[in-house]
Amino acid sequence: MAERNEPLFCNRFHHCIVVAMRCQRAVTATRVGDMATIYEVAKMAGVSPATVSRVFNGIGVSEAKTQAVRDAARQLRFSPNRTARSLRRQESEVIALVIPDIENPYFTELARGVEDVAQKAGYSVVLCNSDAQVEKEARYLQIAIAEHMAGVILAAAADHTNLDDILATGRPVVAVDRGTGYDIDGVVMANRSAGRAATENLVDAGYRRIAFIAGPELIETAQERAQGWRAVMASRVPDAPVDELLRYSSFQVDGGRGAMEELLALAEPPDAVVAGNNLIGVGAIQVLTEHGLTPPRLGVAVIGSLPFTTLSPSAVTIVRLPARHMGVTAATLLLERIGGDGQPSRTVVLRNEVQPATAVRSA
Repeated sequence: MAERNEPLFCNRFHHCIVVAMRCQRAVTATRVGDMATIYEVAKMAGVSPATVSRVFNGIGVSEAKTQAVRDAARQLRFSPNRTARSLRRQESEVIALVIPDIENPYFTELARGVEDVAQKAGYSVVLCNSDAQVEKEARYLQIAIAEHMAGVILAAAADHTNLDDILATGRPVVAVDRGTGYDIDGVVMANRSAGRAATENLVDAGYRRIAFIAGPELIETAQERAQGWRAVMASRVPDAPVDELLRYSSFQVDGGRGAMEELLALAEPPDAVVAGNNLIGVGAIQVLTEHGLTPPRLGVAVIGSLPFTTLSPSAVTIVRLPARHMGVTAATLLLERIGGDGQPSRTVVLRNEVQPATAVRSA
């Protein structure tokens, strides 16, 4: 078993590493004081105890049975317990970090900030990759409940992430990068400001037909960054066909590539583009290079760092986002909640920093 302070990681092709946490063990039937047992939950839900165990261990069960078990557990105030004593002390040693894409350097940087703070305070971090899939995310949240983890830091997979079950247990949850719709602590970027700053920089450089490639349309960060772009275009380039120049995509390299190809295929292609995140920027630049439109011939501004490119840093405007600081701040808030902080929920908004392109396009 890993030492207490050793971070635990998983990649996008595997489930969250749960060997050290023993997450695959069946939920045992124990009673502490007046706490309900797994058998009572099974009886109320009209299922077998094994089905209850599978639900709380994140193993495939039909939606109807899963809902019945969760409803019964809520009514009976049942929490999976693997021992006949309180695990409160053990809860204080492990937190879960659930993020959409561990391969994205932005989230890797965020994770490092979380781990640094947690390690100093004597906590281990279980890092879980949801692949932006609500089902995977829900499974990891159930594992956090079943394993009595002390709390969760979550970058929500979608706008309909369900935190009802984990919040019902009293465990603190801190949202990062995007909101959840729940009244919980959060740490986010100044996304509208980032979209504005990127677009203003391109307008100031002389570009006018400026496109925007956002992430998924239902993700808050994508919406807000696009809103910043729209605001600048409305005030500085009011005749630009913004609806034609906006593309929603994934926050992946392929998303940037596909959207950039669509934009270049327009009857009147853009003369510049704002990439909604770092990997979108990589994909867009790859396509531009393939078409002989290497920046600054076609202007590019990227929200977030540019993790890998052969371009000179002077060719692209970068709106830097403090991802590590986001992780540090989120972990600090979570530890305060674990320690008993009962003040109203807080949302911390982090500022961006603009690194303008210095290369000038030829006339």
